[in-house]
Amino acid sequence: MKHTITFLPDNITATVDKGENLLNAAAQAGVYVHAYCGGDGICGKCKVIVNKGEVRSDKANLKQEDWEKGYRLACLSTVESDLEVTIPEMTTKSGKILKRKPKTTRTISAKAQDNLIGSWEIEPPVSKLYLELDPPTLEDNIADMNRVMRGFGQAFPDHVGEPSYDHPELIKYLPAVLREADWKITLLLLRRRQGGFRIIDVEAGDTTSRLYGLAVDIGTTTCSGVLIDLNSGEILAESSGYNGQISCGEDVISRIVYAKRPGGQQALQDKVVGTINKIIEDICRELIISPADIAYMMAAGNTIMSHLLLGLDPKYLREAPYVPSVSRFPLTKAAELGMQAHPSMRLFLYPCIASYVGGDIVAGVHACQMAKSDKVSLFIDIGTNGEIVVGNQDWMVCAACSAGPAFEGGGIRYGMRASSGAIENFQIHPQTFDPMIVTIDRIKPSGICGSGLIAIVAELLESGVIDQQGKFRHNLDTPRIRQGVDGWEYVLAWARDSLIGEDIVITEVDLDNLMRAKGAMYAGYQTLLESVGLGFADLDRVIMAGNFGAYIDLERAICIGLLPDMDRENFYYIGNASMLGCQISLSNANRFQERLAVRQLMTNMELSENPEFMQHYMAALFLPHTDMSLFPTVQEKLQEIG
Repeated sequence: MKHTITFLPDNITATVDKGENLLNAAAQAGVYVHAYCGGDGICGKCKVIVNKGEVRSDKANLKQEDWEKGYRLACLSTVESDLEVTIPEMTTKSGKILKRKPKTTRTISAKAQDNLIGSWEIEPPVSKLYLELDPPTLEDNIADMNRVMRGFGQAFPDHVGEPSYDHPELIKYLPAVLREADWKITLLLLRRRQGGFRIIDVEAGDTTSRLYGLAVDIGTTTCSGVLIDLNSGEILAESSGYNGQISCGEDVISRIVYAKRPGGQQALQDKVVGTINKIIEDICRELIISPADIAYMMAAGNTIMSHLLLGLDPKYLREAPYVPSVSRFPLTKAAELGMQAHPSMRLFLYPCIASYVGGDIVAGVHACQMAKSDKVSLFIDIGTNGEIVVGNQDWMVCAACSAGPAFEGGGIRYGMRASSGAIENFQIHPQTFDPMIVTIDRIKPSGICGSGLIAIVAELLESGVIDQQGKFRHNLDTPRIRQGVDGWEYVLAWARDSLIGEDIVITEVDLDNLMRAKGAMYAGYQTLLESVGLGFADLDRVIMAGNFGAYIDLERAICIGLLPDMDRENFYYIGNASMLGCQISLSNANRFQERLAVRQLMTNMELSENPEFMQHYMAALFLPHTDMSLFPTVQEKLQEIG
């Protein structure tokens, strides 16, 4: 259920879900509320007056007289109805009222997602066929497999030719299954690309109601699995976990190096297989099914992850000219890799394009149907290795650029992954320079995650705390800007207000690392577009993929120069596009076949070897960019602050 909140005196309205935290709702609406404990209810600064409507709240740190007047702590209040809320005016010691204009905030739209991903019939690459066969007699004593083939032919009289079958595994246990099941069996069939079927298993009795497929996203950091009922297309369960390979290195380069050690390559394969097995185990326990009920697995991962899963040597992926062992991975029996699933279950891995543009990107581009649209799209997946694709149904160019780990908390003094206590939203008062901090799970802050980093830098820039070179202004009247061990810094949370018991700061070194990361991404967009004679004005839409995109504030990402300054209505977010592509391919064999056309359209460009990329990169090491004509809306904002 949705509810509308009106924030006074700015008269800003926001629509939120019932149960949304009031402080978070204000932050999302661009309304400043003085709060620096992250939403833990400790500082008691986020007092607001609820004029109309109902909130569920806690009296902590509120006097009884304030409670009776309608005051509530925003961080401890959840929305239960439509609301009218007054944000009390802040005053100086002399009584002067401090004014602040509301911020323009905007999440990336997930609107009209159906137009991107389309719809499809449930027609999976595997199916089941129940047969009741006549038992053999002296007059009808054909071979067991011939009897199965005859039953298949009776069920599909128009089918040309007999299906093929797995040999020799299947025929070893076929006679016993037929007789123990009283000749009532279910065939597990795999559609062949050239047409027809392949029998991959024979099961006793009628098991047609148990037909499950597993979609798996093999991420460098996290692996996720989604179990789908292939009879209905319904998602039945989901699970995820950290990729066990993290203990061997947090990034793909570290893992390539680790693979060179004696036994290293095998260890990496065992760890990712173990991670997937844990996902299978969690899902099966939740649904009370057997891993043997999973008939097919569709997976996608970057090129390195795919190589390591199959036990392929990743050595040459890192060395020029950056060549994968194979780009189209063979259909593999999952059990042969050590996975807990049906003995005959096939594992399909999305094909890769190059060393650093992998199957996860192919799956994402496949999911959003770029290869079937005449619209020119920019597809972006931001991470340590940012992947970019530009094109439409006629052509596509793609590239990977090493953005570095800043967006995942790496290289930032108090950076952390998006977990409990991470600062995820931030605003700053332009006169007091005091922060408004919202953390994940609304507890005391313990660090800064990627979305929080973008919000912090954008706010510091727009409030004039830093200049466009990422340097702090030293003449501002606030103790939060100070000289630290790494140079000048801004104190986000004092030690008494932080979970870690020390000041949490953002430094000029942090700002420099962020500018390098966002500069690499923006330079990648420019270089790819120019390689086909286009500019940002020629783009019809920008499609953001990956979990990170869900938390990016669009206005702030444009403000720092991470995303192009375009019509905001042309931005789309499709979530974990890699997983989405796997789910689509699991559910529909025809959409599954389309992936080949997607891969054939994509041409890779090595940005590290491109001189134009370096020129664009150097120009982008500025907030938002040295060429402000590329960012007219940001230029207008910065001119307002002088």
